[in-house]
Amino acid sequence: MQDIPHVPVLYREVLEVFSDIKSGVVIDCTMGYGGHSSIILEANPNIKLIAIDQDQSAIDFSTARLEPYKERVSIKKGRFSSVIKDILKEYDIKEIKGILADIGVSSLQLDQKERGFSFSSDNLDMRMDKDAFLSAATVVNEYSLGEIEKILLEYGELRNYKKIASFIINNRPFSSAKELSEATKHLMPTGKKIHPATLLMQAIRIEVNNELGELESLLDTIEETGFENAKIAIISFHSLEDRIVKDRFNKWRENCICPQEAMRCTCTRDYSQGRVLTKKPITAQEDELKQNPRSRSAKMRVFETDSRE
Repeated sequence: MQDIPHVPVLYREVLEVFSDIKSGVVIDCTMGYGGHSSIILEANPNIKLIAIDQDQSAIDFSTARLEPYKERVSIKKGRFSSVIKDILKEYDIKEIKGILADIGVSSLQLDQKERGFSFSSDNLDMRMDKDAFLSAATVVNEYSLGEIEKILLEYGELRNYKKIASFIINNRPFSSAKELSEATKHLMPTGKKIHPATLLMQAIRIEVNNELGELESLLDTIEETGFENAKIAIISFHSLEDRIVKDRFNKWRENCICPQEAMRCTCTRDYSQGRVLTKKPITAQEDELKQNPRSRSAKMRVFETDSRE
């Protein structure tokens, strides 16, 4: 019997987004524990679902979890930007009615201390794909001062990034997430309801997994593929991620693509790919915040594409 973890973030809101999809295919780009996949399949009995993950541990776990829906599920290993080519060989683009992506580290990875995502982990890894080359140990122990400063400023948005980077350089090597988080605790922001080293570890994790680059690649692939009459829901946990999604959705809804400095419009004003369904990001309700602290940072934005006919 599997030990099923807690429900996925924004589960009610995700179900609401896809509630009017009566047939066709929904793609879960970041399967993880299979939480979103399972509730979508249960609520939408006539759809098929393609679940994607780059982590073999997630695939092994969710293959068993989604067994009751095996006739309607296809699980693929990889990243959406590469797997989409295989998907479009199996399905007509018009069959794809929903795309969901829960960006960032999954509960599965957080719960496995040996993966190095936890503050109490005895190693320093943080790779979502265990076959990937770059690890947190490489970033922390081999990156230059300037490279670490850049990561802490851009991905961690830490004001004292120079002091923290200098401390890491002068006290390395570090062998575990526990050692690193404890050693740098005194340099971290105080007064927040999060672990003092949260922003530091987040910055390193984003670098290790190229998370912002992967998000941009996901959005590029969606844009280039040109899905029709499909709902696209992206859940992010970082202000930089949310900004990327917001800007891209706003770009997709614009009819005019003339540069802002243009005196008058010279394009056809026919470039809109659809509409933004969320003026503000959707966040967790009070009861979910109490049950699942991870949901406090979750923000979901939704876009609906038009038909091209």
